[in-house]
Amino acid sequence: MTLLSPNFISLRTRLKNSNKKELTIQGFLFLASFVAIIVVFLVIVFLIRQAYPLYLHTSVADFLFGLKWLPDATNPSFGAAPIILGTIFVTIGAMVIALPLGLGCAIFIAFIAPPKIRVFMKSAVELLSGVPSVIFGFFGLQIIVPWIRNTFDTAGPSFFAASLIVGLIALPTIVTVMEDAMTSAGRDLWEASVGLGATRWETISKVIIPSAISGIGAGIMLGVGRAMGETMAVLMVAGNSNIIPLTVFDLFRPISTITGTLGLEMGESSNGTTHQFALYSLAVLLMVMVMAINLISSYFISRLKNRMQGETKKRAIRMPVRPRRVTKWILWMVIAILLLDFIAANSTIFIAFIVLSIVIGAVVLFHFLPRQAVQYIAFGLAIGAFALVMFFLGYVLYDVISKGARVVTFQFIFSMPTYGGSKGGVFASLVGTLELVGGALLVAAPIGICAAIYLNEYSRETWLKKIIRIGIDNLNGLPSIIFGLFGFTLLVITFKFGISLLAGQITLGFMILPTIIRTTEESLKAIPLSLREASLALGSTKWQTISQVVLPASAPGTLTGIILSIGRAAGETAPLLFTACAFSRFLPQSELDTVQAMSWQIYLLTQAYPNAIMQAYGVAFVLLVLVLIMYSIAIIVRYYYKNKFKL
Repeated sequence: MTLLSPNFISLRTRLKNSNKKELTIQGFLFLASFVAIIVVFLVIVFLIRQAYPLYLHTSVADFLFGLKWLPDATNPSFGAAPIILGTIFVTIGAMVIALPLGLGCAIFIAFIAPPKIRVFMKSAVELLSGVPSVIFGFFGLQIIVPWIRNTFDTAGPSFFAASLIVGLIALPTIVTVMEDAMTSAGRDLWEASVGLGATRWETISKVIIPSAISGIGAGIMLGVGRAMGETMAVLMVAGNSNIIPLTVFDLFRPISTITGTLGLEMGESSNGTTHQFALYSLAVLLMVMVMAINLISSYFISRLKNRMQGETKKRAIRMPVRPRRVTKWILWMVIAILLLDFIAANSTIFIAFIVLSIVIGAVVLFHFLPRQAVQYIAFGLAIGAFALVMFFLGYVLYDVISKGARVVTFQFIFSMPTYGGSKGGVFASLVGTLELVGGALLVAAPIGICAAIYLNEYSRETWLKKIIRIGIDNLNGLPSIIFGLFGFTLLVITFKFGISLLAGQITLGFMILPTIIRTTEESLKAIPLSLREASLALGSTKWQTISQVVLPASAPGTLTGIILSIGRAAGETAPLLFTACAFSRFLPQSELDTVQAMSWQIYLLTQAYPNAIMQAYGVAFVLLVLVLIMYSIAIIVRYYYKNKFKL
């Protein structure tokens, strides 16, 4: 075959056309991966644009440090200090509850639990992370708030109730990340420490935990972000009172948070008013706080990955021994002051000093106990933490299932709601939830899968990929209420979709997009490189290799991400408050009609129809079963294919 023969010219033409096709596909995949950056940019631009007019009338200092939030007064005042402090206090309170319990639970699952049931325990924790926050809020409203009211003779909705519920919501995330970090620390470290004569607890506390500190720090940061961005549970149990707490342990005072204020007042504010501008300013502030936390957690996670992969080129900077001791003593002093403040706020100063002395004595005595006794005590505390976590989270499920199952019948599921949803069935909300989830998947799944393909198969480690990765991480960490406000501003107002099914679908699609990207990318990474090389060696193009070899092999992981996204979208409430939901006795006839959702109906029943609590339990039961089925399928699929292929 000569250079001028027809066969050679035909081959050259096919190769040229093939290269054009490959470049076209690569360009399309790049645009899909860039969607995350575009969405984050649009969120920032639209929120800031809506918040900016406030500062034509009010200074930034007056907004941040003002002590009065009075939107309905004759002379309105928009001092956000009580709301900002309320957000910080609830986050601190939630972490005080969640961090010790989460660390103890993670240690138990990773090192104490029998190997045969360890997988089951971890799966149970992951399953509980899928419980919608509105279910926790409903549980808090029906169980925690009355218990506080009867036990402590207070109003009930309070800082303590919000901290407890938000701490429970953040627990599964903290446990999962910390357990992964500690089990990834390396078996060789464990064997070396034990081989030198250290006890199991000494190995855990002095070897494993320090080596996994980056992952543990990431778990803490993710827990803080989860607590700070929680909306529905706080809105239902915090009391929503714009009063500055006297102390971080003024436990039974009603409190307001940024997310709760946005959820409560945005629907009541008029378009273009100073009140609405101030609410958007709160949203911008929340977005900045959460993004900063996400960047810090991403930094910790990247450090952990580099350390485990042996890619750290620079020697870690270690703090000298003496400054480390000073830091340790400062930390203990802060804990002592907080403990003293807590007891003094809820008792007398004399009792506070007595209790503090007992605690200090116990800590000192702990250092003089035999090594095996210390291990028994530490393991006992870890087992107790795990039992307490399972009790609280299990009781949430038991309360909803035991009461909701009495209400749910065939007629309840397949009949339409009446009287604002306080009577009748759940059919309209069930269909609306499925429509919202289906539309969200149509928006997010193609974009997410294409973005994951580009990031894993085409892109190199350049500054552009790092920017895309930052955009995905920030999109993943944004609170759901921020997505709701973004959807309200862009879709409902700017694009004039109105409160509609379409606006809700697109908003939920943007929200679940990073989940699909991350899970699909991880499943692509698990495919051995040898499969790609074998396909290319047989003459396949890169896209043929990806589409016909890599994607079919990674389908289980991709399916897992889609199922997890379905569960998350089905349980969301805050975005739907502003974009999609309104009561109707009929199913939506077009994409521009309003829709109902089960999570939204639970919130509506608890706030507007206090006599319809059993109806709310029935809706909560159906929603819980739907979401848990989705997460159970995802976990089963993941473990099945993991054990089958051992990739």
